[in-house]
Amino acid sequence: MPKLAVFPKAFMHALCKDGTMKVSEWIDLAVELKVDGLEWYSGFLEMEDRTHWSKFREQVEKHGKTIPMLCCSPDFTHPDPVFRQREIEKQKHWIEMAHELGGSFCRVLSGQRRPELSMDEGVELAATCIKACLPFAQDLGITLILENHYKDDFWEYPEFAQQMDVFCALVDQIDHPNFGVNYDPSNTFLAGEDPLELLSRVSHRVVTMHASDRYLIKGTIEDLRNEEGGSVGYAKRLSHGEIGKGLNDYDAIFKELKRVGFDGWISIEDGVDGMDQLERSVAFLRKKLVEYWPDFT
Repeated sequence: MPKLAVFPKAFMHALCKDGTMKVSEWIDLAVELKVDGLEWYSGFLEMEDRTHWSKFREQVEKHGKTIPMLCCSPDFTHPDPVFRQREIEKQKHWIEMAHELGGSFCRVLSGQRRPELSMDEGVELAATCIKACLPFAQDLGITLILENHYKDDFWEYPEFAQQMDVFCALVDQIDHPNFGVNYDPSNTFLAGEDPLELLSRVSHRVVTMHASDRYLIKGTIEDLRNEEGGSVGYAKRLSHGEIGKGLNDYDAIFKELKRVGFDGWISIEDGVDGMDQLERSVAFLRKKLVEYWPDFT
């Protein structure tokens, strides 16, 4: 049976950069929502102190909720092998973090789409690094989840495996019981591609999902693709919005996930316009989940 979690998309700068929001404040807001869990981010400023890990887990669990997923952003496509090894060690640190938080899933990415990198080179670098992390993850009972990502908030270049064919090639390189896909339908639009086509290609590997909806503030997807190459952060044409009112067809998405027996976590990336918006997105998804999984509560 799927379960719902929430992610603090609206508060990333406050939690990760200027410290104007404390993690405990986010917990207090999120536990009031009708969800089962809180997705975590490795870059919360307070997570630098390892003694906080168990404390935050206790704060969440005392409300009857869990921290199922840890979102982090390794950069495995750097040309320098020393840099890549440091990223592997970082990923192992995050795997430990996920385990201590009580989670079962820890995100991996391919890395940045550096201009000099060919598809074959990037896939090989990313696959080798992810494979190097898998035995450690397996020992701790953590599943590594590769997301069809757009761009980490704090990266210069977009995700190397943003395009569907590249993403699928990378997924096909990794066959391990502790590896799966974190499907984000919204990100596929940013590659100028169809999220339902991607889902049809990887649905049998999907173990978790990011739920969001996307809007273009101005211009077209093609405009976005033309300007995204070297800007830090998300392109200014892009906006998250209330789920169910954007570009995604959640009926088609859930129909396919139901068909393949999906029973994982769905984490909501929303609330950029306030907690009221996030509450409406939670309500929309709960209603949809009952339609496809009638026993969902």
